[in-house]
Amino acid sequence: MLHYNKELAKMAVTSSRILSTHSLHVNRKTLFPVATLALSLIASPLVHADDSAHYGGTLNLQAQASAGTIDPMVNYEAEYWQLYASVYDGLVAFNKAGGKAGDKIVPDLATSLPQVSDNGKTYTFTLRKGIEFSNGQPVTLKDVVASFQRIFKVLSPTSGTFYNNIVGASQCLSTPASCTLKGGITTDSAKNTVTFHLVHSDPDFLYKLAAPHASILPASTPDHDVGNTPVAGTGSYMFKSYDPNSGLVLVRNPHFKQWSAEAQPKGYVDEIDYSFGNTQEASVNAIMNGQADWMYGNPPVDRLSELSTNAPSQLHLNVLNETYYLAMNNHQAPFNNLKVRQALNYAVDRNALVAIGGGSVLASPTCQILPPGMPGYKPFCQYTANPGEKWSAPDMKKAQALVDESGTKGQKITIVSNENQESVGIATYIQSVLNNLGYNASVQTLSNAIQFTYIQNTSNHVQLSVTDWLSDYPEPSDFLNVLFSCASYRKNSDSSINIAGFCQPSIDKQMQTAMNTSDQKSAEDQWSKIDRSIMEQAPIVPLFNPKQVDLVSKRLGNYTSSGMYQMLLSKVWVQ
Repeated sequence: MLHYNKELAKMAVTSSRILSTHSLHVNRKTLFPVATLALSLIASPLVHADDSAHYGGTLNLQAQASAGTIDPMVNYEAEYWQLYASVYDGLVAFNKAGGKAGDKIVPDLATSLPQVSDNGKTYTFTLRKGIEFSNGQPVTLKDVVASFQRIFKVLSPTSGTFYNNIVGASQCLSTPASCTLKGGITTDSAKNTVTFHLVHSDPDFLYKLAAPHASILPASTPDHDVGNTPVAGTGSYMFKSYDPNSGLVLVRNPHFKQWSAEAQPKGYVDEIDYSFGNTQEASVNAIMNGQADWMYGNPPVDRLSELSTNAPSQLHLNVLNETYYLAMNNHQAPFNNLKVRQALNYAVDRNALVAIGGGSVLASPTCQILPPGMPGYKPFCQYTANPGEKWSAPDMKKAQALVDESGTKGQKITIVSNENQESVGIATYIQSVLNNLGYNASVQTLSNAIQFTYIQNTSNHVQLSVTDWLSDYPEPSDFLNVLFSCASYRKNSDSSINIAGFCQPSIDKQMQTAMNTSDQKSAEDQWSKIDRSIMEQAPIVPLFNPKQVDLVSKRLGNYTSSGMYQMLLSKVWVQ
């Protein structure tokens, strides 16, 4: 975790001049000076304290929009995964700590990490006793089994990529409603153990069990997406209310007793109030005026120079495993043509997009899927004027030639973006690029609450969309297998995370081999090659790897951020 110092303001005039001369058809407000600000970054001091004086109060959060369903097995938005970290538990969890320590897997509802046998195909956990859901019901082995069956019954977005290796999962994927995972999960009531049987070994299995989609819920939870109705959990907080149009409230779980500070801290604040429908500008003003404590998403880039001067101690910069990209529908014209997909990759000026993303300190250009912090990352860029390890410049001549060869010039293309200033800026710029290539491009903006699921559903016939991917766990399979495997592509579903619809069985086989490789170096080499193989087919246009800027109120203390869950709500306090 890093935060700004006052060098932000120094580069404002220079970067403003640079951007004002750039030939982009983008609102200049979007391309403000932060694009090239040279920040000196220093580590944010973290305070770890148990001082009882810090307990209590209400943490006030703001976001432009809600993130859809509140169901932890269905929702795939970082906005709510941050909440789920304090509301739900799995058998294991990511350590609730900042920086790399947050990547560590720790026991949660299980007493310890599992006993692994049968060459990595059998995982046995002992369930803790005495833990209750927020509705007062005790957590039992029956709840564990029912929860994993429910993953398939509700068509969880990761059922075909995270949990498809459990014995019996193939039947569950073909007929979800009757899922039993027969032979895949067994229990021993005398020992209070639950055992998972896998088809083949999976080095990433514990990471997948730590994801919110593997939360342990009461066995009585409906076998369908609960939508706006909260489900009981075991975490330190519980949902008191949820209205996707206005906000939600979390309060302390009256049945919670801390069993592991690493897995599920008690939390300092008594209540967390989250309001929706606020513009980014309004949220910044609310935080600076002491009316809010944190906002989801980066502050507008045109405010960062001012904030770094007036409130440097309230800004925190976090390095994330994240990639912004354009998802091209490989089944929808004109992007069902490889030459068109390659053309757009060549035509995009990634430096312009870095400017939109906040500048060289807040974003770096990329031509590949894996971000720099991910195992298996080896830099390459084939879609640039000078192919090599890095992106150099757009090659409009080659892009135009590919479009001419494709015979698609003149076709209409709609770019679907959410309402975030950053995404709208990207979409507007891409519109200008497509028009320059001879297409008739337009931008469709949707609410943040629905855009992500809308662009996944093939029935909406989305041609091109602006999106991003933040890692669920620090392994390359979470980018490559989750986003580009055939199992992740589901027609007419809001849970088709393979937005491009890319499906090549030969690459699927390569990914399965990589996931089953126990030697770390060999696996990383395989993932690196897979990254290149997928980009040869250009299913997406990688744009840049961003960093996250958190603006917090003056009264917020013990700021701690995790790569998995962003600001850890159970770790911060309010004065």
